[in-house]
Amino acid sequence: MIGQIISDRYEIQKQLGKKAGRQTFLARDLQTQELVVIKLLTFGEDFEWKHLELFEREAQTLRNLYHPAIPRYLNYFDVNLQNVKGFALVQTYIDAKSLEEQLSSGRTFNQEEVKELAKSLLEILIYLHRQNPPVIHRDIKPSNILLTDRSGHSVGQVYLVDFGAVQTLASREGATMTLVGTYGYMPPEQFGGRAVPASDLYSLGATLIYLFTGIPPADLPQKDLRIEFEKFTNLSPTLRNWLRRMTEPSLERRFQSAEQALQALEALESSQLVPLTPSEISQPFGSKILLYKDSEKFELIVPAEGFHPGLVFLGAFAIAWNSFIFFWTSMALTAPSPGNLFFALFSLPFWAAGISMIIKILFSLFGRNILHIDREQISLAKELFGFRYPQSRSFPRQGINKLQRANLSYTKNSDGDRVSIPPSLIIWAGTQKYRLDFHLSEPELDWIAYELSDWLGLPISN
Repeated sequence: MIGQIISDRYEIQKQLGKKAGRQTFLARDLQTQELVVIKLLTFGEDFEWKHLELFEREAQTLRNLYHPAIPRYLNYFDVNLQNVKGFALVQTYIDAKSLEEQLSSGRTFNQEEVKELAKSLLEILIYLHRQNPPVIHRDIKPSNILLTDRSGHSVGQVYLVDFGAVQTLASREGATMTLVGTYGYMPPEQFGGRAVPASDLYSLGATLIYLFTGIPPADLPQKDLRIEFEKFTNLSPTLRNWLRRMTEPSLERRFQSAEQALQALEALESSQLVPLTPSEISQPFGSKILLYKDSEKFELIVPAEGFHPGLVFLGAFAIAWNSFIFFWTSMALTAPSPGNLFFALFSLPFWAAGISMIIKILFSLFGRNILHIDREQISLAKELFGFRYPQSRSFPRQGINKLQRANLSYTKNSDGDRVSIPPSLIIWAGTQKYRLDFHLSEPELDWIAYELSDWLGLPISN
């Protein structure tokens, strides 16, 4: 078809690609003299009506997209030539090589360049997923990402192309799904015909892993459907954890949106990271904390403080206090009616204070603090003799967006006296705050922070 003119307007220059039922050509628009890309869907032995549905969906989707990093729709028409019959989609031509071509030609990318690429692609996905209905690309991979040459301190201009597998959430409703995508870059749910915005995040994460390792994700080892890329890279722990969360096989544990993934990536640069040495990433010797974790849940059980000298004074005061309230209430109940009822009710707040002191003593000796995170939610509770008392209301798991580590610090109270603020670890879930202090030592907090960071795929900030 080289040199042939289609629709009396587009002169074919060369073939850019070919796959089942489709051909892609570089052509010149004889009206504007500009280069364009023409995708042809032709009737042939390998033609399927599902291909036409996807082709028309691609054309309709591009018609409604206006983004500088996405090819622009130009035309759509029937092709009825002697040797070719089918449909043609015309879009703007982008003079750039694909990441696949860049890697094949020997170009390499350092950690900062890959992060720059990731940010650009996440911004494109934010635009796509914010459409109404959301647009899901479903086939993000190196050959569908174009990149210009380096310019100054920039890695180059990034483009996302080939919307042939695109799907909108509206088109999915009530429809029979077709398996589309590329093995190695497809998340598990896409094999079942299901695709959501987070599916594009998995594909992007797999693409970034390819850039870091130089190995196609399909060729990397897997364990429990998770891509085991760590030993093939030398990434910082926080970036490694971010990539692991991008490529979580479980939808519930993956980033839920491109905005959330971008915020977490930017936090890697803006946060002051807590340095951890190898000795700090294991449980300190003598620690009585219990940790249970697997792919589904994370549960931390922290025993209460135990006996300390302060309990002697508190116990003596509680005995004296409750003895006095018991005497007061007994005298009140023996007084003439109705005054006895008034004095008995008056003692109730004092009983509450006395009982709270007893509970505090019992909890210090026999209680436990429990942090529980599963696929659905996060909760923090106190437990005494098998009964749990929530410390904070539970919150959806996907809302967890920040880990904040605070070291021992000092301030002054209203009297000007120096007061210490104990070290703590704070888990932020939206606007909800879960503070872990529990009289923990600094090494214990560092260990817990590392375990949570690794399990959640979030960086630790000061």
